Amino acid sequence: MTRDDLDSFDLAILRILQQDGRISVTELASRISLSKSPTQARLRRLEKAGFITGYQARVDHYRLGRGHVAFVEVKLSDTREAALRAFNTAVRALPEIEECHMIAGAFDYLLKVRSEDIMDYRQILAEKISGLPHVASTSTHVAMESVKEAGR
Repeated sequence: MTRDDLDSFDLAILRILQQDGRISVTELASRISLSKSPTQARLRRLEKAGFITGYQARVDHYRLGRGHVAFVEVKLSDTREAALRAFNTAVRALPEIEECHMIAGAFDYLLKVRSEDIMDYRQILAEKISGLPHVASTSTHVAMESVKEAGR
């Protein structure tokens, strides 16, 4: 199943679920103007085909003491495939790194890092990020305010 196989009902299901992953099938069916059974079948098909990869709760990071966000540009000393794999594997093991994107440009990766505050971030940078495989240099940009985040 490819993107071209999706119709307007499938696209509506995906759009609605991105906003409210806990919506009931009955309410979802009502919102897309289909009955419950075909909506359920479409939902299962979208999950099986990999268009829906999972469901998760959105949490209040400030209440959890993880409201400080920094974006880190990372340059590697080696960008051969084995070095990239080593870096990727190590990044996945660090819970403080919320997102990691390989970038085409002046640096190799962009990380989104959550921490308690600037001192906590400084420790994460020094002890964890700088120690990742093949890291040559980093540059940090601290977020002052989140204007728009995924799901909000």
